[in-house]
Order: sequence, then structure tokens, then C-alpha cells
Amino acid sequence: QVELVESGGGLVQPGGSLRLSCAASGTIFSVYNMGWYRQAPGKQRELVARITTRGFTDYADSVKGRFTISRDNAKNTVYLQMNSLKAEDTAVYYCNLKFLTLSTDYWGQGTQVTVSS
Repeated sequence: QVELVESGGGLVQPGGSLRLSCAASGTIFSVYNMGWYRQAPGKQRELVARITTRGFTDYADSVKGRFTISRDNAKNTVYLQMNSLKAEDTAVYYCNLKFLTLSTDYWGQGTQVTVSS
């Protein structure tokens, strides 16, 4: 069983920055992808960014150039650096871990990000 613990959400003004962290604990296999998803009120959950076990990244068009995903394999932790935040970035952000060998997904509890003046 894997537990994902997220931190770093909060209230920030437009143009500001936040850094989200997600630490995985439990039985961790060597090959896994991690990512960040978000869900705003009245909308479906969408992919924000993902990173493979070897560091290959992919971003949603809406966040390219503003957000950066990274990981520390020694700590089983993934980060999301969010810069130049906009009001439309307001959502609950969820951390995801996927074991490639098992095709098994785990999700964090979600952390609220609110961008408002």
C-alpha cells in the first residue's frame, strides 16, 4: 500500500508563485511515473504535468512555460513549481503515482490552490 502526502497549497495573488510537494511512503517499486492533476468546480479532472521515472516530462498547454515538474527519486517525492499564477489555475491539485509493472494508480488527498487578489 502506498500513501501520498501533499503540501504547499494556499492562497496567492495573480502573478505569484507556489511550490507543491508530494511524498510517497509505503511499498515503493523502482519504476513509476508521477504527475499532478487538478479539478476546478464544475469541471473534470485534468492532467497538469507528469514525469517518468527517468525524468521525461509532459505539460498541459495551459501551463507550459509557467509550471515545472520535478522529482527526487531518493525521497520518492514529486514537486510542482507554479509561477505566474492566474485566476484560472484555481483548483484542487492531486498528486498521482503509477507503477508501470503493475499498472496501479495511487492518489493524494488533494490540496487547494486559490489565485485571487
